[in-house]
Amino acid sequence: MRLKKANSLLITLLLCVGAVVSFFPIYMAVINSFKTQGEMFASFTALPTKLHFENYSQAFHQTHLLNSALNSTIISLMGIGGIVVCSALAGYKLSRTRGKLSGAIFFLFVASMLVPFHSIMIPLTRMARDLSVQGSTYGLALIYIGLGVNMAIFLYHGFVKSIPRELEESAQMDGCNEFQTFFRIIFPLLLPITVTIAILDFLWIWNDFLLPLLMLTDVNHYTLILSTNMLFGEYNKDWSLILAVLVLTSIPVILIYVFFQKFIMEGIAEGAVKG
Repeated sequence: MRLKKANSLLITLLLCVGAVVSFFPIYMAVINSFKTQGEMFASFTALPTKLHFENYSQAFHQTHLLNSALNSTIISLMGIGGIVVCSALAGYKLSRTRGKLSGAIFFLFVASMLVPFHSIMIPLTRMARDLSVQGSTYGLALIYIGLGVNMAIFLYHGFVKSIPRELEESAQMDGCNEFQTFFRIIFPLLLPITVTIAILDFLWIWNDFLLPLLMLTDVNHYTLILSTNMLFGEYNKDWSLILAVLVLTSIPVILIYVFFQKFIMEGIAEGAVKG
């Protein structure tokens, strides 16, 4: 009994230490976003003597926050929508089709997950330029779909195996074709893994910096993360403004993760068990 209490206390202590270590960078970013540049360099860990809200107003205007947020939202929603629809259809079809060809195609999708992005970014940039999608938010969303479907297909493929084939046979006996069977019967049952994929891909697309940097050439098309980079000058770096922008940029991600973390855990757990 004492051993169990000691283990429980030790685990609680380790979790508290981990929580403090994880929260500390957020805390430092928030308190320093309300300081002047001089106050921040004088003491990075001290609380601000006065809350300088003008840092947020300046950051809001210098980075064109509303336009950048709209671009990030459009790219994220288009990318997530394309990944979910294409991956769900592909994962379902590959899971239900038996044969060497189906297995080989699924293997190619899984194997592509092992290819590092840095090894394909130059050919990808040239291909985007040749296809006239470089500099377009819609072209960037299309590239995100292509890069994100491999993991999603892998997750859907394993999840679909847990769904009884009798449901599809009953739907076909009632007159449903293959697409109707999928969207009316199968796709609603994929909700747990779909929510998990959507949230994880949103976190990836919203926080991505390298791909928008390579693909977007017009300032009006910049994402939030890319607009933040505009505050880094060769001879001037206003860290108070930079931290203010980073805090504003992180708010949607933190809120989405807080409200939907239950679905993430459930989707991963069910996918692990059923796959």
